[in-house]
Amino acid sequence: MRFDEYRSYDAVGLAELVAKGEVQPAELLRVALDRCAEVDPELNVISLLMPEVGAELAERPVGTGPLAGVPFLLKDLVQDYAGYPTSAGTGPLRKVRAARHSIAVQRWLDAGLVVFGKTTTPEFGSKAITETRTFGATRNPWDPRRTPGGSSGGSAAAVAAGIVPVAGASDGGGSIRIPAACTGLFGLKPGRGLVSSGPNYVDPLFGAVSEGVLSRSVRDTAVMLDILGPPDPGGAFAISRPENPFRTAVSEPPRRLRIGFTHESPMGTPVDPEAVQAVRDAARLLEELGHTVEPAAPAIDGNQLALDFMKVWTALAAAELQNACAVSGASPADFDIDTQVLAAVGRAIPAHELITSHARWNDYTRALGDFHSTYDLLLTPTLAEPPLLIGQNRTPVIAETLLPPLLRLGAGKILSRIDFYIDLVTASLSAVPFTQLANITGRPAMSVPTHWTESGLPLGVQFVGPPSSEYLLLQLAAEIENARPWFGKTPNDVPRVR
Repeated sequence: MRFDEYRSYDAVGLAELVAKGEVQPAELLRVALDRCAEVDPELNVISLLMPEVGAELAERPVGTGPLAGVPFLLKDLVQDYAGYPTSAGTGPLRKVRAARHSIAVQRWLDAGLVVFGKTTTPEFGSKAITETRTFGATRNPWDPRRTPGGSSGGSAAAVAAGIVPVAGASDGGGSIRIPAACTGLFGLKPGRGLVSSGPNYVDPLFGAVSEGVLSRSVRDTAVMLDILGPPDPGGAFAISRPENPFRTAVSEPPRRLRIGFTHESPMGTPVDPEAVQAVRDAARLLEELGHTVEPAAPAIDGNQLALDFMKVWTALAAAELQNACAVSGASPADFDIDTQVLAAVGRAIPAHELITSHARWNDYTRALGDFHSTYDLLLTPTLAEPPLLIGQNRTPVIAETLLPPLLRLGAGKILSRIDFYIDLVTASLSAVPFTQLANITGRPAMSVPTHWTESGLPLGVQFVGPPSSEYLLLQLAAEIENARPWFGKTPNDVPRVR
């Protein structure tokens, strides 16, 4: 099979070819590995190549799994493959091998997918860009001078560049939807508890994190949700699931919906005109499809939400850094300076402040619930601006030099002062202020690639639904996909960075 043929199919289409005997899994794997060798030196999407695993999986008898024989990449965070490290974007954890498969990985293997590597992520998935000391910068196939987003940036770039049709991802603050918007892909964050993060995690980040995928077609994500979504006996919740498989949603049009939209940043920070236009265009398309669309937004203090989200996030960073040092024997200085700063701030937060911030998550959940009592869905930009340039969000070199000695002297309390903290929140979230609401509230949300800028960069729009609305979101996404197809929109051959 030639690459142009391979790229013309989504994962479901490739699996159908394998099932008919028209192509062998080993042949698909060779195309994927060749494409990886061609573009990865420029894009830097692979953190760990596992060709021996892929070769072994490709030689299995073709079973009845829904995606049997399709090449696949895991995200190098939480998605453990037994006997191989999960680096979480760090250097020290590259030496620590996983004892067992994560539940998501086992379900992907049971579905017949051919895993052959892991994709890059920022350290501990903590940024909306994918740039680390250990792995360097991962680049966007649409413009290698720019980021593919984060934290599932490597997976997004791999799918957009055609290495695989779909790849593993996860989302704790926008990490599926942000890369989807940056790279012209479809990305759905499942609601809280639908997909297991086990066996090592039950309800990570107080329920804010969801495992999932990034794909070029809506049906690939739907099939993946069927694969990932069965109940986990050791999970924390019994989640309501639709009567029909998620894959059937793509062939069922949604009922006529009432959708509230806003393109104003909840933090009051600037929103690029292209992001505003993306929402306006989507609203017009939805009206053409027969839906009712009107300006509306949940009654939420976006700045307080951002502070409350980041307070919990920095506490998580402190715990993750401590755990990583314990299992690897490393010291905090062996990690990115940004990780060290986040962890120092997290350690300096009094316990009562952390609990108070987390308690306010209920306020945002109630407010979004009130919104959904009137509107079926919330429509916003996914990004506040087009994909950032590589290095645009990097900590200044002088700060990288001055911060380590300050941290060794216990500067966490200084860094956690409210003025610094507000600056930290603004710097971290002003380019992506729309996605954290769905994580805090545990609601399903998706980014749909409906818009490209005048310079040719993708820029998606986000839909946030009420609990257990994944089926409805997939129905709407498929309707939009049929009305404004994007599958054929792919980057040209990846140019060299000048």
